[in-house]
This record gives sequence, C-alpha cells and structure tokens, in this order.
Amino acid sequence: MKYRQLGNTDLKISELSFGTWAIGGSWGKSDDQEALKGLEKAMDAGVNFFDTADVYGDGHSEELLAKATKGKEDKVYIATKFCRAGDIRDPKTYSEEAVTAYCEASLKRLQRETIDLYQIHCPPMEILQSGQVFAVLDKLQQQGKIRHYGVSVETIDEGLFCIEQPNVKALQVIFNIFRQKAITELLPQAKEKGVGILARVPLASGLLTGKFTKQATFEADDHRNFNQNGEHFNVGETFAGIEFSKGVELSEQLSWIAEGRENMTRAALRWILDHEEITTVIPGFKTVKQVEDNLQATAVPAFSKDERKRLADFYQQEIHPNIRGAY
Repeated sequence: MKYRQLGNTDLKISELSFGTWAIGGSWGKSDDQEALKGLEKAMDAGVNFFDTADVYGDGHSEELLAKATKGKEDKVYIATKFCRAGDIRDPKTYSEEAVTAYCEASLKRLQRETIDLYQIHCPPMEILQSGQVFAVLDKLQQQGKIRHYGVSVETIDEGLFCIEQPNVKALQVIFNIFRQKAITELLPQAKEKGVGILARVPLASGLLTGKFTKQATFEADDHRNFNQNGEHFNVGETFAGIEFSKGVELSEQLSWIAEGRENMTRAALRWILDHEEITTVIPGFKTVKQVEDNLQATAVPAFSKDERKRLADFYQQEIHPNIRGAY
C-alpha cells in the first residue's frame, strides 16, 4: 500500500481507502459480520483510513468501525460527517450547540476521544458562505474533539469556496471517469492551497464495474432504486447523476479500459489514482471479495497519456451532456 499526505495536515493515509455508506445502509441488504471481515481485510492490506457519516444507517457504520478498529485508534484514521441528521438549510443545524451534539454522538459511537477528520456533509452554499459553521469547527478543534475538518461538497463552486477557508484541510468530491469536471480548476487549486482530496462515488454507484445490464433491479432500500432521479438527495450521488440505462450504455463503451488491468473496477479506480492531486479514493463495499478486488487497483498499470486523452474526449462528447443536477 502506498500512502499520500492529506493536504498540509500531519495525516499520511492509504491512497486507497474505503467508504462505509454501503455497510451502514441505503445500499440494500448487508451483513455485519461480512462487513467486519471486509474492514479487517482492508486493514491487513495497509488501509489506514475509513470514511463514514452519522446518517449511514443512523450511526450503524460508525459503530461497525468502532468494533473493527478497537485497539488501533492511533494507527487507523476515521473521517466522519455531520448535518444531514437535521435540516441542512436551517442555520440552527450548524449552531455550536447542534454541531457539538452531533460531534459528541459520533465520538460515542466511534468509541474515540478525537475525530481525525470531521466533515460538513454536503451543506448548501448559503450555509458555507455565512461562515458560522467554520467558527464552530474551529472551537471544536481547540477543544480537542476533532483533529482536522473538511467539507463534502456537491459542486465545483462549493469546493472552490471551501478551499479559500483557512482551516479547511480536506474536500470530499464526486470524482470518477463519469465526473471529470474537477480536473480543470478544483484539483490544481486544492493542491496549491494544501487541501487534501477524497474521491467519492469512484465507481459511479457500480456503473463503472461494467457488471450491470439495463434490466438490473435494486432493492427497495437501495438508493440506486429510491434516488435514481434525485428524489431524496442530490442526483449526483446516484450513478454520478446519469440516468441508469444511459449509464449502462456509456459503461459498455468504456469496456476497453479493462485491457491489461484485469477488470473495469480496478481500471476505474486506477484512473483516479493517476491524478496526483487525489489523496485517497474511497470505494464502498459490502463483501470481502469487493474489498479484495478494489485493493488490486493499486497494482494495475497506470493510464497512458493517450488513454487519458481518449477518456477526456469521451467525457466531453458523450458523458458531460448526460449529467443531471448541479455539479
């Protein structure tokens, strides 16, 4: 496993890490024992960073991480998020009282004294611009409850605003072969300002594994069923904002990326890792097999300059016009 510095913080984290939304909830049926085995497998392979949120299974993924990392608190870093358990548009959700309560609840579930990276969970731009929440996070940092803080954003403009805030140390963004907009401006500016980048939705909710057909169906409690058109939260979080059947067509046209890289999953993750501005990529998982497959992305060949150009052109001509929602 290779490690990359998280911006200008003191954290050096595995370039491939894992998100825990899928094992917490909203991705269909999951098995806690399998999830714990998957977390153990990841740590055995050198993964030292996991991303979660207080709303993933109403705190369940945080509790799973507490079990998996017990005794390893000083070696395994955890990033969690807050605000979506409340009304994300209400300034009261970001008050000192509310954020402190969110933070302390996460600390209790994680069984930790300090959160390594505390992230605002996709707040509206007007909340960010008011600045209140950053002052609250500064105070929590001074109190030792959080080590560093960052923001998970939906749009490039939100990201560009956040990296101007002096104590924002990390940005979490949707970034994959279907979502390349960050390359032009956000990634280089974040690097220049010493802000780490966590790449989420790296496989476009599974589309970039190449395993789906247009006839695929998803369980009722899977966001790939109930949020296909952004019914419950930003449409970009599901299939990177692309309508499912169109996404299947586009992924079929990208099957060539697997050549020499074993499969599309590993190739899609490798493409993200080829961008030096990315600190870590955080695929999700529900099984040990998925963890093992994702880990192999670090060992497959990088993309050549010509291949990257081909993917950039494909994005502009075929993908970009099909992305829905603000980004």
